[in-house]
Amino acid sequence: MSVPRTLDGFDVTAAVARMLDQPSLWWQAIGLFVTHFADWEQTWQAAIGDDVLEQKSVHALRSAAANVGAQALAEAAASLEALLLKKREGLVVSVPDSLRATLQASFRQAWLSAAEAWQAGEPESGAGR
Repeated sequence: MSVPRTLDGFDVTAAVARMLDQPSLWWQAIGLFVTHFADWEQTWQAAIGDDVLEQKSVHALRSAAANVGAQALAEAAASLEALLLKKREGLVVSVPDSLRATLQASFRQAWLSAAEAWQAGEPESGAGR
């Protein structure tokens, strides 16, 4: 079973390597990423203003993005998560709107790329079907 050689915003090769060089595990992770995070943006937007809920939402996304190899998304989420954790520690920190806008754009691009790959997955594997 093969994986995409290139996928916009992803380092698929590194992700598969972390998954014991088993492409089927990557396909499973992509399927979970696509289905589990389909409504993430709406949930996250609703959490803004509640630092605890927003941090948990961003943390989950960061972890999942890193797992499937969506590096830019994982990095954007990590940046926001770090600021939210500082706020939760009682530090006076402001979160720039530009950081949230970067995360939103990165999420949309990565989720769309993942959804397209999953939908077009290997016919014999059943991925995306």
